[in-house]
Amino acid sequence: MSDSPGVDDVHALALGMPHVTVVEGPKGNAVYQVGGKSFVFFRTPRPDAADPVTGERYTDVIMFWVESEEDKDALVRDPSSPFFTTPHFDGHLSVLLRAVDLPRLSRDELTEIVQDAWLARASNRRRERWLAEQQR
Repeated sequence: MSDSPGVDDVHALALGMPHVTVVEGPKGNAVYQVGGKSFVFFRTPRPDAADPVTGERYTDVIMFWVESEEDKDALVRDPSSPFFTTPHFDGHLSVLLRAVDLPRLSRDELTEIVQDAWLARASNRRRERWLAEQQR
């Protein structure tokens, strides 16, 4: 990974988590799953995520699951954070990030976001096993 993370880093980090499968979405977009549950999802352009000036749909939105509404709020309400949400995701435990904004995160921050997304969706057994392995 380079000093500024990019899309390849998201793929590598998601694939680096245990028990991960990659499903191809309807338009060839990558969907990373653990136990059949998505945790990182490369979205296709949708009307809810568009440039406020031109109306052009963003083609580079990545969705990350989060553990709780509090975690989501902390990420999207911080003015220095590149994470956002849209009304379409009200009540959904996820945050959105444009790939163009990945360099605003450090590698450690991106790693934590991907790991937290995996932890939010993994079974209790897988989550506990992975966390115990991290303590070694």
